[in-house]
This record gives sequence, structure tokens and C-alpha cells, in this order.
Amino acid sequence: MAVISFRVFMKVVTIFAIVFATVSPKVEAQSVAPAPSPTSDGTSIDQGIAYILMLVALVLTYLIHPLDVSSYTFF
Repeated sequence: MAVISFRVFMKVVTIFAIVFATVSPKVEAQSVAPAPSPTSDGTSIDQGIAYILMLVALVLTYLIHPLDVSSYTFF
């Protein structure tokens, strides 16, 4: 394995740092403007799913409830 001197290593690192410092500011994002705000943040979708699940629970409750009540005598 070749051993390089400290001066050669520092020159290579310095050249790399200079090239990186001059090239990196040139690399930019596609636009400077911020991203547009989303039209829906998902809460309306979550609310719709919640309503559907509540309706399913309500229907199941009314379908199962008469079966439970028929076996009991209150008076």
C-alpha cells in the first residue's frame, strides 16, 4: 500500500474543499418558492371513514340487539 506524505494529502484535501465550496452554491432546488399547500389535509377523508364506521356499528347494534332482548323477560 502506497504511503502518501502529509503535505500531498493536505493539498488534495484543500483542492477538494475549494472545488466543493465553489460548486455547492450552484446546486439549487428547482424553485425557490415554497411548496403549494395541499387541497385536503386528510381530515375530511378520516371524518368520512369515521361516519361510515359509526353507521356500520349502528346497523349491527340494531340487528343484534333484538336477538339479545328476546331471551329476557322483564316482568
